[in-house]
Amino acid sequence: MTATVTRAAPPRGPRVRRGGISRRTREMWLLMLPALVPVLLFSVGPLLYGIGLAFTDARNVRNHDTSFVGLENLTDLLADGDFWSSFKIGAIWSVSVTVLQFLAALGLALLLNQNLRFRSVARVLAVVPWAMPPVVIGLMWKLVYHPDAGILNGLLGTDIDWLADFSLALPAIIVVGVWTGMPQTTVVLLAGLQGIPKELYEAVEVDGAGAWRRFWNITLPQLRPVIVAITSLDFVWNINQFGLVYVLTQGGPGGHTRLPMLFAYEEAFRYRFAGYASMLGVAMAIVVLAVLGVYLWRQMREAK
Repeated sequence: MTATVTRAAPPRGPRVRRGGISRRTREMWLLMLPALVPVLLFSVGPLLYGIGLAFTDARNVRNHDTSFVGLENLTDLLADGDFWSSFKIGAIWSVSVTVLQFLAALGLALLLNQNLRFRSVARVLAVVPWAMPPVVIGLMWKLVYHPDAGILNGLLGTDIDWLADFSLALPAIIVVGVWTGMPQTTVVLLAGLQGIPKELYEAVEVDGAGAWRRFWNITLPQLRPVIVAITSLDFVWNINQFGLVYVLTQGGPGGHTRLPMLFAYEEAFRYRFAGYASMLGVAMAIVVLAVLGVYLWRQMREAK
């Protein structure tokens, strides 16, 4: 007598209607809707409105009596010496803060990754600047740099007006930018360090590798994806910085700390050239995307 073998039917996937959307897809979009609506309203919407405003002669952001001027704002922007001055200052600021921020954060992350006493307390203290609003940080550092009552002049025994000196104002705010942005970079790098397998270090220690060789041959290569990601984000955040520098110097003295976003703010809200300011924002976005594109392309090419 031959036994009959019954085979279980394979599991069925989500039923899809021909020419329609599957139930699972509809549920996915429904669950994403609460997060997508604020993004569309407060990010994508203003972005598209600003791009449209850049091609008009609008005097303010709510002015409906405007006319289309094409690329006239861009032509004026490229011929504007004040724009190129702010662009140069913004480039110096962004590159300096990003590089110094990364170096300081890497050193701090390596330190916090060691088995130190009170390591948990040190980690909490390291991220304190991250929890402070830019306005509070700006006011705090204004007191530090105060020519008469400032802590810095008290320690150095000088009476320098750091934020009013033409040659010292930009380095002074760069220090503040590094101090402000270092915590989040430290946290990301520390997470990357903790994700490196310990077996790799044990293998090279058997070969007698020292601390520098372990750092150069294991730590840095393993951290490369993390470094690329965080430095790219830091560069974007720094070049778009506004609130911190505005509280510290408002672009002074004599425009020596006027970053591109401060220049755009002045054009839009002080001189009432909203269309021109919007074009500046569009131009800066293109520059940032181009720089990031080249940077990421080179990093991916070296990683192969």
